Amino acid sequence: MTLVVAGRFLLIFVAARLLAELLVRLQLPTILGELLAGVLIGVSGLHLVVPPESGVAVAPWLVQLFSGLGAVSPEQVLQLSAESYPFLQAVASIGLYALLFLTGLESELDELIAVGVQASSVALAGVVLPFALGSLGLIGFFHVELIPAVFAGASMTATSIGITANVFGELGMLRSREGQIVLGAAVLDDILGIVILAVVVALASGDGLQWAPILQLLLAAAAFVVAAIGLSRTVTPSFDALVDQLRAPGEMVVASFVVLCLCCFAATAIGLEAALGAFAAGLILSNSRHTEAIQETVKPLVSLFATIFFVLIGTAMDLSVLNPVDPANRSGLVVAAFLLVVAIAGKLVTGWSFLSDQPTNRLVVGLGMMPRGEVGLIFLGLGSAAGLLTPSLEAGILLMVIGTTFLAPLLLRLSYSWASAGLPSIDPALQPASTTDVD
Repeated sequence: MTLVVAGRFLLIFVAARLLAELLVRLQLPTILGELLAGVLIGVSGLHLVVPPESGVAVAPWLVQLFSGLGAVSPEQVLQLSAESYPFLQAVASIGLYALLFLTGLESELDELIAVGVQASSVALAGVVLPFALGSLGLIGFFHVELIPAVFAGASMTATSIGITANVFGELGMLRSREGQIVLGAAVLDDILGIVILAVVVALASGDGLQWAPILQLLLAAAAFVVAAIGLSRTVTPSFDALVDQLRAPGEMVVASFVVLCLCCFAATAIGLEAALGAFAAGLILSNSRHTEAIQETVKPLVSLFATIFFVLIGTAMDLSVLNPVDPANRSGLVVAAFLLVVAIAGKLVTGWSFLSDQPTNRLVVGLGMMPRGEVGLIFLGLGSAAGLLTPSLEAGILLMVIGTTFLAPLLLRLSYSWASAGLPSIDPALQPASTTDVD
């Protein structure tokens, strides 16, 4: 089995790195390269790494190669491939929780408070509109079942903090009023979105739609997040003091992962998803004196293990359901187009969802809320793992995530260029002066 597992890791990392290097040179997020790498080597591509439940056979030449190198029969190679896939998924889970931990760690709660009213309005609109329009539209127009429809709606609620912050940083707008509103709203978006996600996944594993369990889960999730925010103010001094006393190598990352494991355990103990616990652990330590040091120790682990998570998402994607030549797939294409339109419109209008007595580039706010990025892929991965999504709905959510992630940086740069050049815009508030820093 060691040969097969090592070979699969080799395929995953080489493919992911090649595609990531290509996309980063195109000024696009590396996570999309990792996702496309999974598509390339998975069910929709070369069949080098495929989930056993997909029913797709591993490429014969790869089976023969492993058979020859390991001196085992092709049948044994196929059996080992199926048996080793859960191990890959377990390693990918580490990447998922580390990524959510880092997302919570990078959440600037103080900045959220500084633009609290505007950011809260933008965040609520950015959650409610895509969630309601997506869920109700899938149920009403496409007759999708309740739980998958609600999950698809939930997948459109999040905003990628990393992608938006990166683009705003390149444009010199990170400290602008627009940048602060968007980043604050993105933090709240992630909190609300992950709460919804935890509730939907928990419901899917239960007895269906019952109001008492829903209210219980919502209250538990809300209390969990509020407790995490409160602990970020009260517990972090003790954490810092403990870390200062540790001398063994790796003390920072080990202490951080102890907090991560405790929060994941607490979340699952009260019936929530471990993903919410991982995010809450990051929120708790976001106020630590050692936050930057923790980030530096966790980022390599995220780069390593989250790569496997995103590649495995891609390997399971059956994009043949979006082939327009097959008439049976055209309804799936319509669903995908619907999700993309709702995902764009539901975030774009958030720029006009708040009151402000200061000049604000509202189009930039709306565009800044658009990319789903790694957070959308996390939602997709959890939905796939829980068996909540049909192949066409999986592919539709994937295209929604890719579409918004590709479009948002391009449109943000274009909007900023128009404003800087003094060109007419659909928003009269678009002026270069609106990008000044907030004191």
